[in-house]
Amino acid sequence: MEAIVLAGGKAERLGDVAAGKPKALVQVAGRPLLAYQVGLLARAGVERVIVSCAAGKGPLFEEGLDGLGVEIVPVEEPEPLGRGGGLRFAARAREGSGAVFALNGDELVDVDLARLAERHRTSGAVATITVVPLRSPFGIVDLDENDGVIGFREAPRLPHWVSCGVYVLGEEAVRRLPEHGDHETSTFPELADERRLHAYRHEGLWITVNTPKDLRLAQEHVEAHPEWLQVA
Repeated sequence: MEAIVLAGGKAERLGDVAAGKPKALVQVAGRPLLAYQVGLLARAGVERVIVSCAAGKGPLFEEGLDGLGVEIVPVEEPEPLGRGGGLRFAARAREGSGAVFALNGDELVDVDLARLAERHRTSGAVATITVVPLRSPFGIVDLDENDGVIGFREAPRLPHWVSCGVYVLGEEAVRRLPEHGDHETSTFPELADERRLHAYRHEGLWITVNTPKDLRLAQEHVEAHPEWLQVA
């Protein structure tokens, strides 16, 4: 399988720590954030990673991801196409057909990609999305029937699941991606209505790097787990 990574983010909320780089190339423990995803893909047997990026940014990704043991193929969008449009445009650079991994380039995750791909194959789905438990961003106050406070819970797990932006897209799903816009508001709802979209539940790591606080959390995780430094 090949992989497509969405890496058009500008890192605007990261401010000066981004040093003017695309968000996927911001340094985490001395390596670009995207290098950890490339390592994850390589360990799952992926040898070719297509990077959907903004116009003029292709050379930055070639240089920043050099030496990881995986072919890096930057595809520059001629204009902002949205996430779904970016995937569709980048998919034209595939060498083969069939299922492809698709990921957001600004996240640190430890999804078992081999199991995700196997789940996709056995389900017969057109696309399979990885979902993670939703946790409250706030502490919760527990009340009794008389509005007495009986306890507090800090950021508890809620009874919902959210997409973490790691997918397997079958050939039909790729064909149905929008030319412009977001696949999670077009292609995926359509497939869900047809009962042809499946989910893979992931209980592990998921850090989306949008803010300096997120970047610090990603840095702390990598430093506490030296195995993450083995990116390929």
